[in-house]
Amino acid sequence: MLSKKNIVCGLLFWVLSVLDAQAQSVYPSFADLAEKLLPSVVNISTTHDKNDINSEEDEINNHIETTVDSIFNAPITNKVSLGSGFIIDKDGYIVTNNHVIDKAQTISVTLSDDSVYEAKVIGKDAKTDIALIKIDASKPLTPVMIGDSDKIRIGDWILAIGNPFGLGGSVTAGIVSAKSRDIESGPYDNFIQTDASINQGSSGGPMFNLTGELIGVNTAIFSTNGGSMGVGFAIPTNSIKFVIQELKSHGKVDRGWIGIKMQPTTLDMNQSLGLNGSKGAVITEVTPQASADKAGIKAGDVILKFDNHEIDNTKNLSRLVAETPIGKKVSVEIWRNKQKQKLSLVIEKMPEEKPKQPTSSTPANPEANDEFEEMPKAWIIGLNLMEINAETAEKYQLSAGTQGVLITDVLSGSDAEKKGLRKGNIILSVDKKPVIDVADIQAAADEAKLAQNRPLLLQIKSGEQLYFVAVKPADEEK
Repeated sequence: MLSKKNIVCGLLFWVLSVLDAQAQSVYPSFADLAEKLLPSVVNISTTHDKNDINSEEDEINNHIETTVDSIFNAPITNKVSLGSGFIIDKDGYIVTNNHVIDKAQTISVTLSDDSVYEAKVIGKDAKTDIALIKIDASKPLTPVMIGDSDKIRIGDWILAIGNPFGLGGSVTAGIVSAKSRDIESGPYDNFIQTDASINQGSSGGPMFNLTGELIGVNTAIFSTNGGSMGVGFAIPTNSIKFVIQELKSHGKVDRGWIGIKMQPTTLDMNQSLGLNGSKGAVITEVTPQASADKAGIKAGDVILKFDNHEIDNTKNLSRLVAETPIGKKVSVEIWRNKQKQKLSLVIEKMPEEKPKQPTSSTPANPEANDEFEEMPKAWIIGLNLMEINAETAEKYQLSAGTQGVLITDVLSGSDAEKKGLRKGNIILSVDKKPVIDVADIQAAADEAKLAQNRPLLLQIKSGEQLYFVAVKPADEEK
């Protein structure tokens, strides 16, 4: 006959067995997948001139350098930086971050079996922070399988493999925390955010889905202490395929260009344009004689589709234009005068960026003037305005030919203040109509109030920058 003690122990053993089986089914081991993927991942170390460092890993390397110097008591002429990368084909091509190898004097690649090879730079692209290097290996290599990053979903499991703090072959797991993150690191930001542990030295390493496909390149972390805080960022594979091919073929990236500047739309802005939702990109400037200008695109147009792709944001449009083959004719759907229009244009090659030449003197900017001439406050949409004439232009040192009206004060608490308008801004147009004097703003404001206080679309000049903003009339106007 079984004792109560034996029965209790048996039941406890059974419960623990069930819980362990459930845990294994809910949290599967990543061991088999990691074993399969590790041979495709490499550790990268570079040497730099001590006075020419541009690396994410400076903090850790400063520590390493100090330790070595104290042990050997010898001067150090070069600095070692650490990073990660992954093999993309059997010929020895390896992808990493540009900031890992930028300005390096030498690049060493260590494979998973600890064999070491010197690498040469094939090409690099600062705008996406991607670089392509190559080794001549004496053994077969295991390339990654590149997947479709658009298929991943928020909450999906991922693996990150890299060389954090010089500890090569480190595997961490996490989930996709967010997609399409813009961290303002470049013109084509479209990062995957993850909570997988990513640290200094992980840059350039791969991010995999659970089928073993590459879906991203680990590139950056958000941290207040230099270590992982559960907020890491990876460049999606669909954003690097074009870059890798260009680097492999030309050693640099030739991008498409149509000659526009743009900004995101907002609900208020689209309401003033009679457009539902907040998708699309509003054009702020068009380069004369560029393909967009030749196609008839104008400032204030909203691009809804480009080459049959819907436009969700400006980064999405920038990437689509950049990756479209030069010389291709594409269709563009725009919103103008409260209706859709279709245009076509030809993709041009993006011009080389010219370094800005320093100038000996810079005209004063009216925004630098804290005090404007005292004048009666006559608020219009939360703004006090002054007409621009020869006398005004000379007094506030505006550039020759400046048209529009000058903002001399912004009503506290008004929508104009919340939208970032400030003294010294110049209003060039209202509801896409040129502004000649203050009466033009007043007439548009009166019309907007009759239309259920709809926002007015203002084109603003701030220094040399042009942009649009939708402003609601102020309740406190008197």
